[in-house]
Amino acid sequence: MTVSLEQLRRCHVAVDLGAARTRVYVKGMGLVVDEPSVAAVNIRTGALIAVGTFAEQMTGRTPDHIRVVRPVSGGTVIDIEMAQRMLRQLLGTTLRRRLRRKLRLRAAACTPHDADPLAQRAAVETLVGLGASRVELVDTLIAAAVGCGLPVEQPTATMIMVCGAASTQIAVLSLGSIVTAQRVPVGGDAIDRAVIEHLRHQHELMLPSQSVRPLQLALSGNGLTLQGPVSTEIHGRDVATGLARSVQVETAAVRSAIHTPLTAVLDGIGRVLRDCPPDLVADLADRGIMMVGGSALLPGLDQMLRNATGMPVHIAERPDICAVLGLGAMLDGKIAPMVLNPLVG
Repeated sequence: MTVSLEQLRRCHVAVDLGAARTRVYVKGMGLVVDEPSVAAVNIRTGALIAVGTFAEQMTGRTPDHIRVVRPVSGGTVIDIEMAQRMLRQLLGTTLRRRLRRKLRLRAAACTPHDADPLAQRAAVETLVGLGASRVELVDTLIAAAVGCGLPVEQPTATMIMVCGAASTQIAVLSLGSIVTAQRVPVGGDAIDRAVIEHLRHQHELMLPSQSVRPLQLALSGNGLTLQGPVSTEIHGRDVATGLARSVQVETAAVRSAIHTPLTAVLDGIGRVLRDCPPDLVADLADRGIMMVGGSALLPGLDQMLRNATGMPVHIAERPDICAVLGLGAMLDGKIAPMVLNPLVG
């Protein structure tokens, strides 16, 4: 763990700045913000037009003088000023006033595994600009494992896979620490692009980017399994004419398109298992893999992992908010540290 539990108990607010969504947990209040990490800006005046869900709905629908931006990419803040402006608006006036009353406001934030010093500094500066006097950084893998109830403090192996929008993080944990981990630059966005490219090349159909995820979830319950329908009707825009058109798409072909980018994730799991001590790998044969993150719900992903690894694969109850809930549990003192006292004699 990056910091001690005692330091985290002194924090007042926890922030998970993700590429897809921003989540804020306030001590004593719970989860207060869960919105897309998106802002819309008037490039002529620099004024902030909208943030969160409303800004995301503007994607691809704005005039030339309004630009929709994402200040976070791959769990790393790439535009500190815009991230601060977005957070201020998401928190709202009432909540900001309440936090300002805290003497020496402390904040905790998730950072991707093996985040470089510049990425860590960007996260710290973002929260310092909002009034935090001290910022504690916690590895996303640890926070997510705590949030989904894994026994991370025990001397047994637990394997977690954080499926984000821009990347997938895989780790084996034991005794509250990361034994071995890999970060794969493939996430939900790459899978979305694979579906869009498949429809474009095979059916000459353009699908709006905002329609890809609902389409995948619909296919999950309507055909993206071996027992589901052979084909599904999809609506989009014809590449040549620009007119609306419907096509029958074979669900097996969509499965194949999704499988292609996920081979990198399978390679990452293989590298983690190869680097893991044999005793811990034996534990994992029974416990399996716990999937968290918004992209954990992608259709067919859990079954593909079962088939490829032969291990049990579980999806957390609330996979999208596990990381911020884990930080919140640490802030609230719900996690008891395992104390290893040195032996005398």
